Amino acid sequence: MKHIARKRFGQHFLTDGAIIDAIVDVIDPQPGEVLVEIGPGLGAMTDPLVARCKALTVIELDRDLAARLRRRPELTVIESDVLQVDFAALAEQHGQALRVVGNLPYNISTPILFHLLGVTDRVVDQHFMLQKEVVDRMAAEPGGKDYGRLSVMLQWRYAIESVLDVPPESFDPPPRVDSAIVRMRPLRPAAPVDAALLEELVRVAFSQRRKVLRNTLGRWLDERGYAGDFALQRRAEEVPVAEYLALAAALAAQ
Repeated sequence: MKHIARKRFGQHFLTDGAIIDAIVDVIDPQPGEVLVEIGPGLGAMTDPLVARCKALTVIELDRDLAARLRRRPELTVIESDVLQVDFAALAEQHGQALRVVGNLPYNISTPILFHLLGVTDRVVDQHFMLQKEVVDRMAAEPGGKDYGRLSVMLQWRYAIESVLDVPPESFDPPPRVDSAIVRMRPLRPAAPVDAALLEELVRVAFSQRRKVLRNTLGRWLDERGYAGDFALQRRAEEVPVAEYLALAAALAAQ
């Protein structure tokens, strides 16, 4: 029986063979690596991935699809909401860091990215299909309209690269947006950073993008007794990631 895509799960199934081959080439899975696929769906990427790496862990929320996947002995199926999956425990179970891939549901892609942010030390790399607009924001450089809270919070822990564009007609049903494959390679911070402090700082900075930081972040810093010389005459999108990190570190030390 044909599986009908379910809107509540944000399902769009990849059907373009040439695009699938290009994605798998970009990921370049190898035997012995621990690959985890989020949202395998009907197996469009699962099949060529497991052909190369021989074993694969898949995370699938849809009960019917999970049942189909369990029939395959080369797959380990986790039937769960990905936001409930403990990736650190999964890496510990396998005894090595994970390579995480997937065609992420666009309606919860940002929460998934932030969920994985806490386990970068257990991950080799991540390759995700996302809405192209989201990928552009993730990889944006300071100074442009795409550069924002998502850019800073992800570039703090990853080297991010858009590696392949995917048109709507590559899916069934076609989404109403263009898609792209993003490559995310974890960075090892030179110094520890208080993640909660950084997140609050960045949220305040970008809360009113059109205003200079003196009117937003400046007040927030004053409330915390900050006595440094952070340049507040700029807008939030003009500040590089490294400067946000340095400010968070200075606040934590203070």
